Amino acid sequence: MFQIAIQMLMGDKVKYFILICALSFSTLLMVQQSGIFWGVMRWTASMMRNSKAPIWVADPGLVKVSDSKPMRDTDLARVRSVHGVEWAMPLYVVPQILKLYNGKFLNIQLTGVDDSTLLGLPQKLIEGNYEDLWKSDGVILDAVVVEQISHDLDKPIGVGDLIDINDHELKVVGIVKGDRALFGSPSVYTTYSRAIEVAPPTRRHLSYVLVHPKQGENLDVLTKRIEAETNLKAFTEEKLFWSTLLWFTLNTGIPLSFFTTILLGFIVGIVVSGQTFYSFVYENIGDFGALKAMGASNGLLQRMILVQAITAGFIGYGIGLFLTALFGFLTMTSTKLPFFLSWQTPLITFILILFICISSASIGIRKISKIDPAEVFRE
Repeated sequence: MFQIAIQMLMGDKVKYFILICALSFSTLLMVQQSGIFWGVMRWTASMMRNSKAPIWVADPGLVKVSDSKPMRDTDLARVRSVHGVEWAMPLYVVPQILKLYNGKFLNIQLTGVDDSTLLGLPQKLIEGNYEDLWKSDGVILDAVVVEQISHDLDKPIGVGDLIDINDHELKVVGIVKGDRALFGSPSVYTTYSRAIEVAPPTRRHLSYVLVHPKQGENLDVLTKRIEAETNLKAFTEEKLFWSTLLWFTLNTGIPLSFFTTILLGFIVGIVVSGQTFYSFVYENIGDFGALKAMGASNGLLQRMILVQAITAGFIGYGIGLFLTALFGFLTMTSTKLPFFLSWQTPLITFILILFICISSASIGIRKISKIDPAEVFRE
């Protein structure tokens, strides 16, 4: 009987095509827009992935990673003295302007990492050597900086070239590939002491303290201990990301705009598939009545409708997910379009598509339940 149900579903090719297109489009819209949303949100916390550390210590007023209030340099020693801390390194982040010889300029984030260990640098080295950062006036550029400078100068820039930041001539000794920042200000990396020399003088320089716990130390317990002993704010990477995400959710329209588009995809799917299923059942009411007259129970006919709906859902979901994966593959090398697809997104979308299919099938089920077998034999 279920095979008959599938044949009935695919028999009306026009309605079958409309149904599959609706479910595919709904899947594509929900998964693709969710992927772009999470890509944007990851951009808001790109600094954490570029300068990785299990624990980030900052000023007590910090709510998102892209904003930092300088702390006292003595706070570094205070964090290092906390029991359970294996090492703690300084990180200095300050907005600067990189000048080009043709008069153009580029807004950047000058990032100073620990002088001795160079901890805080991105791990994807494209060109050069990390150790060359110890040379006089050495800096390492993010690949996005190279891309934007090369575009403005109409020629590539690489290791050995000179750049100017705050009237300081610096030499490029390496290029790294880091995650792009949301507001488009890429990073230029150098040592902590050199960053202080290059940036305009201020009373405080320490933006963050990057902390690694001793083996076996619980991160949540250690963050609370650091806060209690230093009166600073300590975050695990995960908590700092969610704090940043919460700030953007409450203070910008980014999440709402993406949620509206995702909701639109859900509504399109449920409306079009529901109308198509109702039309399909209405036009095949005679066939269902005949089956009922031959002894098919309401339960069997209802299961046939569910099989039709779920089959259409699987096919539409598969096509939509394939198109989304194709979109992600084509954009994976782009630094200008954020896209991140976690396993939770396809799973949640699959559940929503099943809900759409079952809701649509329920319209047909109600119609089938009211069929009088005697009507089949009436003119």
